[in-house]
Amino acid sequence: KEMASEVLPDALPYFDRGYEEPGVREGALRLVEEETRRYRPTKNYLEYLPAPPEAAFQSSILRAEFERIGKKQPAELLSFKRYELPPPLAGQKHDLSAWGESVDNSMAQLQHQAVRIHNLELLQKYGINAWKVHVESLLKMQQQQDRELQQLRQQIQEVNWQRKSEQLEAGGKLNSMEGEWATLVTKNYEIERACVELEHRVTDLREQVDTKSSSETQADMNGVEQPAAQSQDSSDEDL
Repeated sequence: KEMASEVLPDALPYFDRGYEEPGVREGALRLVEEETRRYRPTKNYLEYLPAPPEAAFQSSILRAEFERIGKKQPAELLSFKRYELPPPLAGQKHDLSAWGESVDNSMAQLQHQAVRIHNLELLQKYGINAWKVHVESLLKMQQQQDRELQQLRQQIQEVNWQRKSEQLEAGGKLNSMEGEWATLVTKNYEIERACVELEHRVTDLREQVDTKSSSETQADMNGVEQPAAQSQDSSDEDL
């Protein structure tokens, strides 16, 4: 599945009003709850993403440990045997080779402790300056991160200001267009009403014309019939 590269906003939060009116917040929460009830996540909702390069972050020790955990095997306990100085066994007390191994082990332990003492002496002598250098390095890293954080916050602030400016401008245009729409709708209604009134007037005038024409026609017919009747009466008298 491909993610949408561009999201078209359907709200102007910097311009819209009415969010604080009673019932608006509750209605929004109801819509969110309804959406969460309908949402059923799949087992692998990140299947559209490429697999992470796990091998790049795993060493042989980590892989072996993950295999052990996958097999549910117990972890191997730390062995302190190398720090012990055991004497030869009871059956080897008269064996010179066994005593030689014990002496070699004690010498190794003694040398190990001597090296540890030497490292502690070096740490006591040079550790303070080393820690100062390390702390200065950490402070420089912190300052660098603080500068980057301030830059990011500034960029976020600029983006928010830009969004606010664009939304206020878009809101003003929407209000203007809504006003023009209301004006045009009103004009259309007035024109439609005037057209209806004109149609009624035309109908009335047509009815008046038809009535007048009928009256004139009837009068003309009466005027023609009267002379004809008078002529008929005169003819009868002559006879």
